[in-house]
Amino acid sequence: MPAAPRIAPGQLFAPDEWTPFQSRSAVAGPLLVVHCWGVIALAVALGVWIPWLIPLSVMIIGTRQLGLAILMHEAAHGGLSRNLKLNDFLGHWLCAVPVGASLDSYRPYHLAHHRFAQQAEDPDLMLSAPFPVSPASLRRKLIRDLTGQTFFKQRVLLPLAALRGRQAARATDDHAYEAIVTGRSVLPFLLFNLAMLAGSAVAGVWWAFFVLWLLPMATWFPMVTRIRNIAEHACVEGSAEDAFRAARTTRANWLERAFIAPYWVNFHAEHHLFMHVPCWKLPALHRAVHTRPEGERMEVAGGYAEVLERAVAPRRDADLMAMTRG
Repeated sequence: MPAAPRIAPGQLFAPDEWTPFQSRSAVAGPLLVVHCWGVIALAVALGVWIPWLIPLSVMIIGTRQLGLAILMHEAAHGGLSRNLKLNDFLGHWLCAVPVGASLDSYRPYHLAHHRFAQQAEDPDLMLSAPFPVSPASLRRKLIRDLTGQTFFKQRVLLPLAALRGRQAARATDDHAYEAIVTGRSVLPFLLFNLAMLAGSAVAGVWWAFFVLWLLPMATWFPMVTRIRNIAEHACVEGSAEDAFRAARTTRANWLERAFIAPYWVNFHAEHHLFMHVPCWKLPALHRAVHTRPEGERMEVAGGYAEVLERAVAPRRDADLMAMTRG
């Protein structure tokens, strides 16, 4: 099996230049988890106190639910804490379980993605291979996300398929990641959400669980997850042959960081280049890599609107590409 092309840090940096990127903080990861839940709590309070701001709260909470998944991803790389037991506890119980994921299931899946990025053996290849698609196809995908159809497929059809002894991956088309993590974490997810519902009821706002937790998870969270997946790998030429082009980095303004790409997830090219660098150091790594000539080879988009433009093609061209792929 051909592994993804790689480079060693020493090919770009002197030892003293690389040292800051190797160090891990004892507090940064846990503080990010606290920050994520703090933003969710504030957005819930905002929606409860000022009901006409509920749509804003739904978008904020849905993005932070993605933030929990991103921090689970950080834990999969051992980046939330220098203490591996604490790293796994935070990554699983406070990040993965609340959004229906499993760190134990996700970690080997995701490390296989890094090992075989954009190769035939890459388990995430199906997320990027179909692109570009026609504008109508992308629109249908986003509508399915925002109307809860994707959520229903992931949270109902996948567990039912697993209970019937069928392979979870067969229940989805382009959601292999969700098939792996949601299909094996049903009971903890249900227990966590029942506890949240009970807490909302005790607080006298039982409806907040459905409107300000479940609704974001069923609508905004799947949509921004899809946009994230498209931005990371879709339509990057030479991604299977060049380590500097294994993924895309997207320049995100403050609105995009608030509503689409939290916790530096937009620096995906740098993450694939050196996957053990903690997420909060990726902006500095981006700047450092781009002082080298090799950095010019990296795929960098000017924003998420630009990414979506690159992900679509005229219908005839998209159909021809699909036929070529077989």
